[in-house]
Amino acid sequence: MFFAYPLAATVYFSFTRYNLFTLEYVGFDNYKFLLRDDDAWTAMRNTLWLVAIVVPLRVVFGLGVAQLLTRVKRGGALLRSVFYLPYLIPPVSATVAFVYVLNPGTGPFPVIADRLGVSLPDFFNDSAWAKPGLGLLGLWAVGDVMIILLAALLNVPASLYEAAAIDGAGAWARFRHITLPTVSPVLAFSAVTGVIQTLQYFTQALVAAKVASGQADLAGTSFAPGYPGGSTLTFPQWLYDEGFRQFNMGYACVLALVMFVVAMAFTLVLLRQFNAFAGEEAG
Repeated sequence: MFFAYPLAATVYFSFTRYNLFTLEYVGFDNYKFLLRDDDAWTAMRNTLWLVAIVVPLRVVFGLGVAQLLTRVKRGGALLRSVFYLPYLIPPVSATVAFVYVLNPGTGPFPVIADRLGVSLPDFFNDSAWAKPGLGLLGLWAVGDVMIILLAALLNVPASLYEAAAIDGAGAWARFRHITLPTVSPVLAFSAVTGVIQTLQYFTQALVAAKVASGQADLAGTSFAPGYPGGSTLTFPQWLYDEGFRQFNMGYACVLALVMFVVAMAFTLVLLRQFNAFAGEEAG
């Protein structure tokens, strides 16, 4: 009821020209238009960049922070809260604050960097640095990944580390052959959910573009996503724009199906890779 019917309806509407009022069957016209829609391909490239770069960085950074927190003897609870709190900030508020902090005209970081003789890029007004800026925002709010990896690391039996140390295994060997295989299911969960969330990346990119372009406080205005130069245009933004601003619901359904297929493909590949890694370590 809540999965099969919406999916079937999406497939059906993808073959129509539907604007919420009239419905006309057009066959594969929507799919053909996708092949020559430059904005859709730009949005797909940006989204895949975020998936390929930001998701692995978040998992690795979250694992590194969690690994460090397991070794802290005093003040561990405070540090865990410090790393987790940014994730609890609402995405809109966090993005607005992050853009202002990194803005050369308003933020303290560029001023401090200038005094130290370092020139920071204009992250959200430079098309070459806008996606890395979103990546920094994702690393700052890495608390969700860190907290579940920390729980997994704390559940690794200490006897395994002790036995490996007696056998002469170094720190890297213990991490490679004990820690990683033990927490691999949690790593797989973090990677899969991270890919799915990033394929649906919408709010932060849109808010960052509006704030950086100076249109965040202009109520009632129509804002074309992707500032600057289409660098922050993500696939869900373009889907929303086509469906709810242009009322091309049939074409929006095609975009939704593409996103669904890509998410499934990434999920299957990641699960297969993690299962192969776990099987190799078990062998």
